[in-house]
Amino acid sequence: MNKTALITGATSGIGKATAQILARNNYNVILCGRRKERLEELEKELSSLTKVHILSFDVSDKKAVFESINSLPESFSKIDVLINNAGNAHGLEPIQEGNLDDWENMIDINLKGLLYVSKAIIPKMISQKSGHIINIGSTAAKQVYPNGNVYCATKHAVDALNKAMKMDLNPYGIRVGAIHPGLVETEFSQVRFKGDSEKAANVYKGFTPLRPEDIADVIHFVISRPYHVNISDMVVICTAQGSATIIQREE
Repeated sequence: MNKTALITGATSGIGKATAQILARNNYNVILCGRRKERLEELEKELSSLTKVHILSFDVSDKKAVFESINSLPESFSKIDVLINNAGNAHGLEPIQEGNLDDWENMIDINLKGLLYVSKAIIPKMISQKSGHIINIGSTAAKQVYPNGNVYCATKHAVDALNKAMKMDLNPYGIRVGAIHPGLVETEFSQVRFKGDSEKAANVYKGFTPLRPEDIADVIHFVISRPYHVNISDMVVICTAQGSATIIQREE
């Protein structure tokens, strides 16, 4: 019987690419995101490959998270894999110039959203004594960089939560691991620079960044290991990236 994976932030980037690779590899998928029309497009694309269910909600909306996940039909009620992928970055200012709304958005989505979704699903995994949680972090979970302040803080928190989840859920046979990508060319920079396409494009100039498909491939590898194998922490960067801030760019 096919396993079922629930993916947050499935409307674009890493989440969408992960849904696509899992659908091709015999996983049923629950696609979660805020943009319902994109979810419907992806559902149409993947339905010829596997069973697909969509849930449109914002992970930062606690009530919507629990109502949506509790509404899953019986055929999707056993969740084998949770991929906590939804996240965002707003702004790139020094701490003294930071925007409070930006800070709250990052904390609400990157941290509280991950907790809400996990809280809604973990009891199901405990009752079935199996499951696999993948938390998508960032190199910002491992290194702080100038003007990254609150974003880095939220991803450091994801790193800590990943380790804590692994300890707390160990008695129940639930695997927990984090994947921390470096620079991946997605809509991420568009959001960070608030729609400034020129600034967003400059982030990826002069080198070959990771693609969403690269991280999706890693996620598939991690969750497809034999059950006694738990890859608990992995950093994935492109060859041109020496650290969070060191990038070898062509002239």
